[in-house]
Amino acid sequence: MVDYKTLDRTLQSLTDGEDDIIALMATVACEVHHSDDRFDWTGFYRVTAPEMLKIGPYQGGHGCLQIPFSRGVCGAAARTGQVQLVPDVEAFADHIACASSTRSELVIPVHDSNGALIAVFDIDSDQPDAFTQTDADEMGRILAEIFGR
Repeated sequence: MVDYKTLDRTLQSLTDGEDDIIALMATVACEVHHSDDRFDWTGFYRVTAPEMLKIGPYQGGHGCLQIPFSRGVCGAAARTGQVQLVPDVEAFADHIACASSTRSELVIPVHDSNGALIAVFDIDSDQPDAFTQTDADEMGRILAEIFGR
């Protein structure tokens, strides 16, 4: 399990004073990815056009290059503005298999200080039912602190 208190302190220390969005995303993706063995792919899909996400900084194998808001778990998070906590990606009606090893997924919308959606943060696991509501709540809080400043 993630030690969220330590992860939060580490990320706050590493990102303090930084305002470059790509640098922030790269740092968050790296630190989160290495914080827990459940995390097989960890990264951002950035809003780059209306209703379109493009891959951003990430850790792990290759991801999908583009995801429309109308498709997949990441698209659902972007479209609805709601956290997607998916215990079994095979049961998710429109799951996009960017990696065949993914069994469960947690996707969190990321907003800037004005409340605009700038990205979604995607964590994939090769384990079924790998994520908890605590993971969703704590990661959401950390992301809001970093990107909502």
